[in-house]
Amino acid sequence: MCKLGWSVAGVLLLALLAVGYKFIIAGSTLPASDGREALLLEPGERDLVLAEMRQFLASVQGITDGLTGKDMQRVAEAARGVGAAAQQAVPASLVGKLPLSFKKLGFDTHRKFDLLALDAEQLEDPEHTLQQLSELMNNCVACHATYRIDSLKN
Repeated sequence: MCKLGWSVAGVLLLALLAVGYKFIIAGSTLPASDGREALLLEPGERDLVLAEMRQFLASVQGITDGLTGKDMQRVAEAARGVGAAAQQAVPASLVGKLPLSFKKLGFDTHRKFDLLALDAEQLEDPEHTLQQLSELMNNCVACHATYRIDSLKN
């Protein structure tokens, strides 16, 4: 009985590790024909991720608009709108389909928007903010160079 118990526990542990790997690290991806990694999402999930990216772009526009007018409060508001608080709306089922590297980029991007907002308010230095925005945009370029989002067929 003891050997059987250990065998069952071993099989369950392996199954748990496999599920954990798929959910936390690998996500739901395939190599894409253009050399990038295709994220395979349901149409609604794809729409949600693309909407978030459009919000990033609108925020960048608000930041640059604020910078040109030296309105650091406008800069902070635009950045804060897509900070870490915004990622709370992403369902866990979607997060599980995203590879770890995509999640890291996304979390880092939200964090950088929060830091940009905080620094814009506290430092009120447009040059510093522009440098932060440049660094933040590297995340966008890296993400779009690495991934594309495909819909799963229904």
